[in-house]
Amino acid sequence: MSPRAMLRGLVFLASLVLIGFAIRALQLDTVFDKAWIDSDIRGQGLTGELLFVALGGLFTAVGLPRQVVSFLAGYAFGFVTGLALGVVATAIGCVITFSYARFLGREFIANRFPGKVRRIDGFLSENPFTMTLLIRFLPAGSNLLTNLAAGVSSVPAWAFILGSAIGYIPQTAIFALVGSGITVDTEWRIALSAVLFVISGLLGAYLYRHYRHGKHLDDDTERELDGDD
Repeated sequence: MSPRAMLRGLVFLASLVLIGFAIRALQLDTVFDKAWIDSDIRGQGLTGELLFVALGGLFTAVGLPRQVVSFLAGYAFGFVTGLALGVVATAIGCVITFSYARFLGREFIANRFPGKVRRIDGFLSENPFTMTLLIRFLPAGSNLLTNLAAGVSSVPAWAFILGSAIGYIPQTAIFALVGSGITVDTEWRIALSAVLFVISGLLGAYLYRHYRHGKHLDDDTERELDGDD
């Protein structure tokens, strides 16, 4: 490994630690909630929408579950607008994390964990757009780790980001639907969302098994989909 790659890798790892400490020290992880939505986002027009997308993208980039962003988008803006803004915010978070890993940590992580990177490359390389869609349809897995792993792989950026943005839509719709029903028709919206979540998960698992052609993503995902203990 070249000294330059080592330095970039160390900067990458150190910056992740510093970001985590900063979020906790500033208590930013407690800001993104319904109280903040009520005070700073709802009824603020375009300003509120832009602020939500910006902070939603930032928080998903550092590991906030995208389901939380989707839920709050539905709560703040209703189902249709919430769905659109939730997808945009999550896609921005994907771009940030993917780019961060690719430009800072790619060489370092590829040399430190060559087997894992080869597995990711093997899974995504043949048809990166379609295989990215399959990953996003799955109910299992970490959005943050997937973005980081793809960033250090050789997958084309456009295929991964576009596939992710489209693949985010089903689960974003489900959680935006739940969020939009907090104040009205709560029971049927939650019931419908639960049904859609199960259908989405089963469809994702089916497509993953059908189209992977012997490729494997990771052991944890395999065990979850196959139902192993």
